[in-house]
Amino acid sequence: MDYRMSKEQKIITKEDLLPLDAYSKVRRQMRKELVEFKKNRRILLGPYATFYFECYETMIAQVQEMLYIEKGGDEQVADELAAYNPLIPNGKELVATLMFEIDNPIIRAEFLGKLGGVENNIFIKVGDEKIYAVPEMDVDRTSDDGKASSVQFIHFKFSDDQVNKFKDQNNLIEVGIDHKEYSHTTKFSEDNIKALSSDFN
Repeated sequence: MDYRMSKEQKIITKEDLLPLDAYSKVRRQMRKELVEFKKNRRILLGPYATFYFECYETMIAQVQEMLYIEKGGDEQVADELAAYNPLIPNGKELVATLMFEIDNPIIRAEFLGKLGGVENNIFIKVGDEKIYAVPEMDVDRTSDDGKASSVQFIHFKFSDDQVNKFKDQNNLIEVGIDHKEYSHTTKFSEDNIKALSSDFN
């Protein structure tokens, strides 16, 4: 994937996007490359939760795909950039899409109904320090009746010291949720740490 200066600026501009006809010719190959690229940015937690750690590459791919599917023209471009640019890490953070994936709709509704406020119980642990997630404020992630959204967009904001500790392979790095209805932690692999370390300046 060949991206321009915007990657360093951590923002996608209209000029970074391929025209639809050009994208349609390389779409299959780009999507194949993206699957490989995202492999070490995906982390399972417990039976239902999956973290997909986002970056410039995943977001530009998402924008291109939305434009390809919906073909909304310039008006859609502006909307997609406004939606997805905030999910590109700013150099001092990790950003994730957290999905609770349950096939059975009855079990899913019951589970999410008990999971209200989960966005305040998500953390990355670097050594002995817990960094709690800050939810993206675009919409409420828990409804008024206490039901959690199945998709959460979250930011983990790091200090310089925490960034250095994250990159140090000698430190234990974990991601977890400590909600009363869903309490799990899992360790990052060396490949996870290496992939995500590139999101920091």
